[in-house]
Amino acid sequence: MKLDLTHHRPEFLQAGLSRDELDDNPFKQFKLWFEQAEQADVINPSAMSLATSDGLEISLRTVLLKYFDEKGFVFFTNYASKKSKQMDENPQAALLFPWLAIERQVKVSGRVERVSTVESMRYFASRPKESQLGAWASHQSSILPSRQLLLSQFEAMKAKFKQGEIPLPDFWGGYRIIPETIEFWQGRENRLHDRFVYQRVDGVWTISRLAP
Repeated sequence: MKLDLTHHRPEFLQAGLSRDELDDNPFKQFKLWFEQAEQADVINPSAMSLATSDGLEISLRTVLLKYFDEKGFVFFTNYASKKSKQMDENPQAALLFPWLAIERQVKVSGRVERVSTVESMRYFASRPKESQLGAWASHQSSILPSRQLLLSQFEAMKAKFKQGEIPLPDFWGGYRIIPETIEFWQGRENRLHDRFVYQRVDGVWTISRLAP
């Protein structure tokens, strides 16, 4: 079976991007673009593709950005998951924010570190109770015989923690991607896209235009 998409050629005509429009600080530029994505009603602009590798296999999945600052981009997950094992073995990763509704993408690559337990506890405490229970109930990436077993585990955790606050699981917490490069991509007509990459050199960010 073949699906021929050679005739499917959308054009990108919404906007352009020049060097003098860019903030010298990539985090300020990201904040601006993120806010514009929200204002344009991009569906879930915090959704980002996360690429990891253990040196043998490359894996890709979508996770949610929970906050960012000049230290990096933070998300939370189960420390026993496949992505966690890969990042612990090879602390390098890449992110992609695919804001295609506004013909933009942002790519981030850099090293990985776990956030502090205090940061993880602070975020975990802010989650809805059901999400806290879900973190306890799911042994992420393990083989699950049925959904009913997952629901049973959820009910068991609900009973276990019916009194008082739900504690942070010791197998759950955050990771921070500390960028070495951040690329801003703006779609343009005739595939002559505008691409600018920020690179950190000796603690200073440089900006270069890339060919599309």
